[in-house]
Amino acid sequence: MTSDLEIPVRGDATFDRAIDVLRGQRLAVLTGAGLSTDSGIPDYRGEGAPVRTPMTFQAFLASEAARKRYWAGSHLGWRAFGTARPNTGHRALAELESAGIVNGLVTQNVDGLHRKAGSRRVVELHGGMDRVLCLTCGQQFAREAIADRLSALNPGLEVEGAIRANPDGDVDVEDAASLVIPECTVCGGILKPDVVFFGEFVPVEVFEAAASIVRGSDVLLVAGSSLVVNSGMRLIELARRRRMPIVVVNRGITKGDSRAAVKVDAGTSETLAAFAEALIA
Repeated sequence: MTSDLEIPVRGDATFDRAIDVLRGQRLAVLTGAGLSTDSGIPDYRGEGAPVRTPMTFQAFLASEAARKRYWAGSHLGWRAFGTARPNTGHRALAELESAGIVNGLVTQNVDGLHRKAGSRRVVELHGGMDRVLCLTCGQQFAREAIADRLSALNPGLEVEGAIRANPDGDVDVEDAASLVIPECTVCGGILKPDVVFFGEFVPVEVFEAAASIVRGSDVLLVAGSSLVVNSGMRLIELARRRRMPIVVVNRGITKGDSRAAVKVDAGTSETLAAFAEALIA
């Protein structure tokens, strides 16, 4: 594989130790928001990350005003978020899977960029912003269809100029009292992006699919996650109990550093590209 980025880690002792751990093994991969920053999506906790209060599932259910604020911000953010494209790191992981090195990929991201990059066995722990779910009947809708309905119902909502979407695809909106939210066309129920809000649990079957990828692999590679979210640490603990080596790639400290066989403190895109170049014969 060739990369369009300069690789600063090649020949570094830590990088070489990571390659020694990864070479010849079947990899389970866990990715977080740090992998998508090179695609223009900010992360939650890195340097310069916005300070914000996320929408909780309880507030979304309890308050129509909260739903209006959320949908206004999510709609505006989607126009920027939905056009993001995979970066070198996403493409490197897809190539590693095609080469039979990556057994499967688990992501905490909701941006869908792994699927866009060509990864096939992907478990989205926290769902995907490109889908919308009815909370009453369970009907799923394509996000673009709901976005078109929102635009038609609220012609004054669109704004001109660049919008910086948050990591989960929304922007902060102060006043959305006049917003009209589309209802489910099947049952008239409440619509919600098919993502796990704060206060929700990862569905059991989704976590089991993620755990299955880890159990079927030899090494767990973590890329771009601070591992603050419990779902990621549960997979780290699963790997540790199975005595699987763990390789962490992230700028800055993560909760998994003490459990890692190797920690590479570097950017994820360039490091994953270098991994692919070294591991694909």
